[in-house]
Amino acid sequence: MFFYFFLFCSAANNVTQGQSIRDGETIISAGQKFVLGFFSPENSTYRYVGIWFDQIPVQSVVWVANRENPISGEAGVMKLEDNGNLVVLDGNGNSVWSSNTSTASNRTTAILQDTGNLILSSGDKIGDPNKAFWQSFNDPTDSYLPDMRVRMNVESGENRVFTSWKTASDPSLGQYSMGVDPRGSPQIVIWNGLDRRWRSGHWNGLIFTGVPKMKAIYLYGFKLSNEGNGNLYFTYTKANSSDLVWFRIRWDGNEEQLWWNQERNEWSTVQLQPANECEAYNNCGSFGNCFATESPMCSCVEGFVPKDANQWGGGNWTGGCVRRTDLQCGTNSTASGEVDGFLKIEGVKLPDFADSMEAENTNDCEEECLKNCSCNAYAFVSTIGCMTWSGELTDIQHFVEGGSDLYIRLANSELECLFPFDYLVTAASTSRWKHHQSQTNDARSSEFSTDFSGPDELGVERRQCHAPEFSVVSFRDIAAATDFFSHENKLGKGGFGIVYKGKLSGGEEIAVKRLSKQSGQGLEEFKNELILIAKLQHINLVRLLGCCTEDPTKQAQLPWRKRFTIIEGIARGLLYLHRDSRLRIIHRDLKASNILLDEEMNPKISDFGMAKIFGRNESEASTSRVVGTYGYMAPEYAMEGLFSLKSDVYSFGVLLLEIISGRRNRSLHSPEYSNIIGYAWDLWDSGKAMELIDPSAAGSCYPNEALRCIHVAMLCVQDSAGDRPTMSSVVLMLESENATLPKPRQPTFTSMRSSRGVDVLKENQDVASSNDVTISLIIGR
Repeated sequence: MFFYFFLFCSAANNVTQGQSIRDGETIISAGQKFVLGFFSPENSTYRYVGIWFDQIPVQSVVWVANRENPISGEAGVMKLEDNGNLVVLDGNGNSVWSSNTSTASNRTTAILQDTGNLILSSGDKIGDPNKAFWQSFNDPTDSYLPDMRVRMNVESGENRVFTSWKTASDPSLGQYSMGVDPRGSPQIVIWNGLDRRWRSGHWNGLIFTGVPKMKAIYLYGFKLSNEGNGNLYFTYTKANSSDLVWFRIRWDGNEEQLWWNQERNEWSTVQLQPANECEAYNNCGSFGNCFATESPMCSCVEGFVPKDANQWGGGNWTGGCVRRTDLQCGTNSTASGEVDGFLKIEGVKLPDFADSMEAENTNDCEEECLKNCSCNAYAFVSTIGCMTWSGELTDIQHFVEGGSDLYIRLANSELECLFPFDYLVTAASTSRWKHHQSQTNDARSSEFSTDFSGPDELGVERRQCHAPEFSVVSFRDIAAATDFFSHENKLGKGGFGIVYKGKLSGGEEIAVKRLSKQSGQGLEEFKNELILIAKLQHINLVRLLGCCTEDPTKQAQLPWRKRFTIIEGIARGLLYLHRDSRLRIIHRDLKASNILLDEEMNPKISDFGMAKIFGRNESEASTSRVVGTYGYMAPEYAMEGLFSLKSDVYSFGVLLLEIISGRRNRSLHSPEYSNIIGYAWDLWDSGKAMELIDPSAAGSCYPNEALRCIHVAMLCVQDSAGDRPTMSSVVLMLESENATLPKPRQPTFTSMRSSRGVDVLKENQDVASSNDVTISLIIGR
């Protein structure tokens, strides 16, 4: 007895062969994070062997061994048998649970780790999860813990990893399970028996897209790893190693993420899924779209009608919707020249059961879908690729913020009357509008013609469909009518954006409502107004004349030479702030929207509201209030509040990649890299860096100059501030063809985790040589 008293009172974290854990005794992980022992659930007298959090007052069990075979009485024993297996015995010596591994040895040790993982291993591999004979993380119950690997295989399909307790006091197998479905792109799924109850939406490299409020935290949170041969696994890493974080599938079928609130001494629910009725799987049936903030919450997607109108009207949406017009694909109607097309639905949770297809971009994805008559929809998510759906579209949900764009296949006749309306033209008399003064500088352009053509002086083709007639107006004609949206023609500003007065070439006065990108209202509201106005005719109601969806592009105005001049100008301006000005300044919010271009396209760095003045002897500082724009923030600043001159260098590197590629930084996400940084590295490292260049500028660029810019950008966005060049080195590298450029280290944006520690800041490190030594650019293999 003395031996056991010593073993367990000294909080040992392991059991070796010949040792036992009796009911009432425990082992504790080395850092006192978790406890292994016998317990009884609340309102139960049965005994189970389990693992729970240590040093918190609420017993929170995360793993149960004998969940299907409880022990009556307190005479149970857990021991390590001679064959190396862990077993749980009842008071009569009968086995009620075993680790049941055939690879255990006669020198096995069981260790409870600070992760909550119980490991069986031997020899010099003791405690190594990668060399374990058996581990509780591979045999979980209802709980998922940080560092646990949730595995899946693309070929074998869904993997139901976790099973709920039967009730709150009975840990036996319940009716709900949770796991991963790797089809299309992996997603978390909750099942009720054989039926889906909820799903997270597809993984895009940072978040699960069906949980738009999920935070994508650099270096932390969920990560998807690829072991090859179709084997993938998810892990979760805490932002703060001291936090207690716990995921579980509750006995009632809800997935819950919990965080221990030290101040309140209780578990706080970070998220609970399903969060509302729209989160319930396929709440609106096939081809239905669920709006959690509207009543009724279900509607058919455009081009579809309720399958059973009576049920639908009564609030029973399970029957879903059916096509209003059959597709042309595969029918004789294609001989008439009509072809199917696609309607874009923005901001949705993409449907379930996606298939992957090879395509380079949205256009290629559409083309591939159009070739296949069974393809009912497609989506191109830059970090996932081309996703297609055959059969019915299930579990679509509309999000107020976030979500993805879905393109649904419709017959040609349906598409003739469905438009994403961006501009609305009405024939209200402008004399009744109150003129509001504004400091807004409205863009003018001489590109648009003032000529009107066609019937009604609007140059449009009138179309017959399921809604009243309306006109589609060209942006050129609207711009001409409003004197290119001049300030003098501004009537006021509403929730949609600015309203302008205008005059058609025939003299008729009109009001033009222009949807703003900053508007709190969007496509659905605008379409709603359009439909209502088009259907109503009264002398005292505004009359709809037409709408427009065009948006002229300016990319062609930025050939490579102008882009390089802009890059050089930004670099010199930043160098002045860092080194040459009387005040040493860190900008802290360098991004595309803070670079203004004058009429000669000379860049001007603006917005110094977040700038910080540094002393000449200061190299870094810290703050508890991180300001700036995510995507441009250096990792040490976003994560730890550490900023230095090298923080601006990082932002410059991101901006440089945007100018080169013509893409927004956060327009790219992938399991391999989270944004444009990872995308650029992938191309650079594989010797395909020229593919990064914006196609509209590729024909005018100088390859060596463009490659040098990409190389400099990759040096600027390295994870460690000490690895990044100073702005003086950046200017030298950009302007000198003979500057020595070192090879950058791979940013962790491509793998989401860093394999090395954070280096010490080296403020005065110059990585470019001023010696005119000719050296070839180091381009990835």
